[in-house]
Amino acid sequence: MEQKTVIKAENVSMCFTLASEKFDNFKDYVIKMIKKQVSYDEFWALSDVSFEVKQGDSLGLIGLNGSGKSTMLKTIAGVLKPTKGTVVIDGTVAPLIELGAGFDADLTAEENVYLNGALLGYDRKQMEAAYQDIVEFSELQEFMHTPVKNFSSGMVSRLAFAIATIGTPDILICDEVLSVGDFHFQEKCEQRIQRMIDAGTTILFVSHSIQQVKKICNKIVWLDHGHVKMQGDAEAVCEQYSHS
Repeated sequence: MEQKTVIKAENVSMCFTLASEKFDNFKDYVIKMIKKQVSYDEFWALSDVSFEVKQGDSLGLIGLNGSGKSTMLKTIAGVLKPTKGTVVIDGTVAPLIELGAGFDADLTAEENVYLNGALLGYDRKQMEAAYQDIVEFSELQEFMHTPVKNFSSGMVSRLAFAIATIGTPDILICDEVLSVGDFHFQEKCEQRIQRMIDAGTTILFVSHSIQQVKKICNKIVWLDHGHVKMQGDAEAVCEQYSHS
């Protein structure tokens, strides 16, 4: 039985406009903008990027900083609309792009569990059922009544990852989410992602660690300055990338 396509990116291009000169302060910028004296340069973060992801695949996006990986993920997550081209998604998407972005720093970890759960589309009953698993997975038992503003970035990421992975979404988008925390916690995260893959979740994965990418992904798209340089089997593409 043929796997269905859950993500289809066709000729995706993303252009950002940047002011071509620097301004000493915001007032100078506003004055020149009103006088129409501000010129802009175009920056194409993505150029004609096309690929398909089948259900149950784990696709890694690799490339140097500035190659367009995060822009591509944000386009698939619906955070950005491509300047040209289309992205078609078939299924529910759980984006782990900015861990803890939906947290309120003044609220406790427990309160943020319910707040973040609501933002992800879970109701109170679902979050109550998942609460103990979130606490145990994040290893923050002693800190659940502590305001998140007192947490380290690693603690915030652990809590956010535990919340975002309680369900089994059709598509999970991971952008550098395993770069935080100690080795033991990273292994736990990898194991949870692997269980989600085994349950049929499709993964889009970005990491600076090629070893991590090879461990989690079966397919790779290699981006270079916004262009697809190579795509295909993870082992083969990672081998080429390592020698580039």
